[in-house]
Amino acid sequence: MKLPQFLVLAAFALATGSVAADPPTVMVLPFTGAIGPATAEFVTRGLERADKEGAQLVVLQIDTPGGLDTSMRVIIKAILASRVPVAVFVGPSGARAASAGTYILYASHIAAMAPGTNLGAATPIQIGMPSPSSPSPASDKDKEKDKDKSKAGEESHGSQDTLTRKQVHDASAYIRGLAQMRGR
Repeated sequence: MKLPQFLVLAAFALATGSVAADPPTVMVLPFTGAIGPATAEFVTRGLERADKEGAQLVVLQIDTPGGLDTSMRVIIKAILASRVPVAVFVGPSGARAASAGTYILYASHIAAMAPGTNLGAATPIQIGMPSPSSPSPASDKDKEKDKDKSKAGEESHGSQDTLTRKQVHDASAYIRGLAQMRGR
């Protein structure tokens, strides 16, 4: 009786051993340099390909000084819509994820950095003509008036200050929302 039990166990072990699981598929999408339309297209297509090929993880390996706001948003939307988890890895050592790269890092499912890397200076840029409501550069006379107001203890509430505060507030709210979405 012991022999048939052994044969059944051996057959079971062989059957389960032959159905070995495929190793997980990880797709690495490296990019360096400024983030622009080509980068957004590269990442978007890479995420689509990873989904079609059944990858279990996509790693964006980045080294960027940042780039265009519109391209950053395209990449973030693609990451947030991806069915495949996305890890952003800032590397190799000496690499950075500045400006738009910081936002992309925060949008990812997993954020990782090699030793000796950094992130920050999160201020994506827009290219184009300044809007008509943009203030013109201050003349020397205006600068002197502002100095006098500061000396008198008055706060300057010009349109430049308002615009700057709004941009900082919008940027911090956006990155805070991405961080909260990922539990960071």
